[in-house]
This record gives sequence, C-alpha cells and structure tokens, in this order.
Amino acid sequence: MEWLLPFKSLTSRRRFLETAGVATLMLASPPAPADSAETTLTNEQNVRLTVNGRKYALDLDPRTTLLDALREHLALTGTKKGCDQGQCGACTVIVNGQRINSCLALAAMHDGDEVTTIEGLAEDGDLHPMQAAFLHHDGFQCGYCTPGQICSAVALLAEHRAGWPSHVTADFATTPALTDAEIAERMSGNICRCAAYANIVAAIRDVAEGGRT
Repeated sequence: MEWLLPFKSLTSRRRFLETAGVATLMLASPPAPADSAETTLTNEQNVRLTVNGRKYALDLDPRTTLLDALREHLALTGTKKGCDQGQCGACTVIVNGQRINSCLALAAMHDGDEVTTIEGLAEDGDLHPMQAAFLHHDGFQCGYCTPGQICSAVALLAEHRAGWPSHVTADFATTPALTDAEIAERMSGNICRCAAYANIVAAIRDVAEGGRT
C-alpha cells in the first residue's frame, strides 16, 4: 500500500509520474508552425472606415467586431459593450444612416462605410437636439445604455420621416403618427435596466415635435 512506502520512494514515484505526464502532453501536442507570427500578420485585413466624418485605415483581425474596432482601436469608448449578443442595444451606432448593433457586425463587413457614434452627434461643441432632450427630460439614470439609446432615437426619427412602418403601424400605406406605442416599438431593441422609458419617450417626442432644435 502506498502509505507504507518510504517518503523518498513516494517522492520519486510522484516525480516520475509528473515527468511522464509532461512528456506525454508534449508528444500529443502538434508543433507550432515556425512562421506563426508571420501568419498572424498576413491574416490581418485593411479596413477603411469613415467614423464621425474622419477617415481611418485599420489593419484588423478579420474577426474583429465593429464595436471592438471603435473601442479598442479608435478609442471611441462612448459606444458601450453590454450583452455582446445583440440583445441590449447598448452598442448601437449609425452606419450609412441606419442603426445597427455594432457587437454583431464585423468591421470588415463595413469596409468603406460611414459610421456615426455618440461622439459624432454634437456639432461645433453644441449638443445634438436628441442629446439635449435626453438631458432635459432625464432620459437616463446610470447612463450606460444612453449612448445606444440616443443613436437609436436619432435613427428612429430618420426612419419615421422616410415613412418606414413598424410592427404596430396600422396602415402601411401612410406615414404613421409617432405615437407612444410607435416610439416604444421602434425603441424596443434598446434596453434600459434603470427603466427610464417614460422619460426616453418624452425626449424623443420633444425632438420629433420640434421642441429641441
């Protein structure tokens, strides 16, 4: 029995087993290619983006999401990473005039596109009307979801002006009135865990009716 063996024998046996185990793992593991570093470099893809009116050329891993490109490579950290699964809307940005979840989009998919983030909405130091309305109506509490909420709201109004219907639109033949139900449905992809929804709707309505210009 093992507990009857001298301590020195136990130590030698354990050392042998450890050495044998390491050797087995080394033999079982495929050798790393000698040019692995070069392979990583050649796998990078050049992605051209126009972000908030400024042109960028980035060398990115093809798997890099648009969200990570904005945050990690361009230091535009206003766009937030929430669920990273396209469910919360915290990462919403505007691409070519339409809102998207940037955590679900690869940066390479948007080569040559124009991206607007929360940092690009203000002009010459003046807040965008939607930003001012969110402040006026207290459309936030912790503020984590607010950049995505505001970008989504800006795009929402553009979609409405273009006559796009939603799932609650009764008549697809006419431009729907921007009721509270319409706003709630069109903003349903943006979750506010602080539940500031009533104030968010009020802010959007304020801008839609020309209260914030």
